[in-house]
Amino acid sequence: MNKSAMIQVKNLRAGYNDDIVLDNISFDVFKGEILGILGGSGCGKSTLLRHMIGLEIAFSGKILIDGENITTCPESKFGNILKKMGVLFQGSALIGSMTIGENVALPIVEYSHLPKDAICDLVKMKLSMVDLAGYENHLPSEISGGMKKRAGLARALALTPKILFLDEPSAGLDPVTSADIDELILHINRTTGTTIVIVTHELDSIFNIAKRVIMLDKNTRGIIADGAPSSLKTHSKNPLVSRFFNRRPRPGRVMQEKGAHGIR
Repeated sequence: MNKSAMIQVKNLRAGYNDDIVLDNISFDVFKGEILGILGGSGCGKSTLLRHMIGLEIAFSGKILIDGENITTCPESKFGNILKKMGVLFQGSALIGSMTIGENVALPIVEYSHLPKDAICDLVKMKLSMVDLAGYENHLPSEISGGMKKRAGLARALALTPKILFLDEPSAGLDPVTSADIDELILHINRTTGTTIVIVTHELDSIFNIAKRVIMLDKNTRGIIADGAPSSLKTHSKNPLVSRFFNRRPRPGRVMQEKGAHGIR
């Protein structure tokens, strides 16, 4: 793997109004890497993702995408940076009144000057990549949850981005469909070399596809672990990290609940 950094987060301080969610965090995502962003509820995973794709402005610090600082660049230049990124939002965020093909075509129409026939061909190619060939005229309401995820992924791939951001790609799916999505993500990474950043709660997916993860913590407002998932599971000295990767309850939680229900 080429060790050049595709994404650099430097001393990021972020939050909303007066609430600091992330305080002075730094990490790199390397070219061709699959990085997972993990942590408990309220730790700042979604906040971090929103800042990395430019939806929120940081209090301080820098975020560099392929060497370009999105925290200070003018809006006229930011459009070119956006072309390097594809985003699969949680729930797929497909527009219900538009066909699957029209949804996938949206970024192509927005950021290119291709003729209509070329756009149609490109849409068919992207849908074929995610095993949805022939579904371009279906509405989102006419396909399953797993197919919606794949359609959202096809839209994220529409401009052949260098970086994919995936927000809970397996959430709400059955185990077999989740495994299919995991395999599709691995296939995209292997065949295109796309750098992939995944926000997820799904430990099975993390162990299947992520080569490296960072774990955020609500109390410290920072990164408490950075490494291979298997290594963090077996070797981490941090009890929070160990409990998370081994799915162990907090000490005393079971006894507290038994006592509250009068169980002896």
